[in-house]
Amino acid sequence: MSFFDFNPADLMSFYLTLFRVSIVLFLLPFFGGQSIPTMVKGALTLVMAFAIWPYIHVDGSLMPSSPWNIAIMIMGELILGLVMGIAVNVMFSAVQTGGNFIGVQMGFSMVNVLDPLTGTNEAVTAHFLYMTAILVFLCLNGHLYLMSAMVESFKLIPPGQLLITSKLTTLIMTISKDLFILAVKVASPIIASIFVVDLALALISKMAPQMNVLMLGFPLKIMVGFFFLSMVFSILALYVGDYVAGLPSLMHQIMDAGSPPKIPIGN
Repeated sequence: MSFFDFNPADLMSFYLTLFRVSIVLFLLPFFGGQSIPTMVKGALTLVMAFAIWPYIHVDGSLMPSSPWNIAIMIMGELILGLVMGIAVNVMFSAVQTGGNFIGVQMGFSMVNVLDPLTGTNEAVTAHFLYMTAILVFLCLNGHLYLMSAMVESFKLIPPGQLLITSKLTTLIMTISKDLFILAVKVASPIIASIFVVDLALALISKMAPQMNVLMLGFPLKIMVGFFFLSMVFSILALYVGDYVAGLPSLMHQIMDAGSPPKIPIGN
């Protein structure tokens, strides 16, 4: 296409692609972290938009003509990014929640560190498990699945045509429910072991009241907690691996639930 044969619809098509990439991509984990400089985010947005624009062929006529409709379209892209981000962040939030449970049981509830990705304070055990889950996620190419899902979203949900259906809200609630289930699965080995230690210390305090059980309990809980924490890593890797394996199917379900109804072709 030469400069003099420029078609305004092609420019609108690129703008529609850029809107979704710039909004959806950085609402997903890793890509939208606060530790990533703004210039790097902007450069990645342009590179991604130019890379997928010739592939997806977005219809430029979908660009609204009025500012009000453009604002509504951007709001729909924002909701799509939030929904896709929830589907992934649930797993990492579950790992962090399980790590907080472990920290409380081991006596590390007051030892907090700053998470550079989210900017929040969390227990040191939660941050440790969270970084481990991120490394496993990246090793299994989970970030590539996210980028593939974003490209696939253009085919199922054209720009500005996201529908908030009951099927979509039910699916999000079901995904959010799994957060607490996975958190308990991650933390249950250490919670059970610390409970046994507390029970043993209670029996010792009854049989030998002169023994300082309080001073003995802190190092004992930490030692037992770290011992079982080393076993949690293999369990955590299995959970993250299963989640990454089902991520393409989960993303497809989300986009299918929010896609506009298909118009049947008449005979």
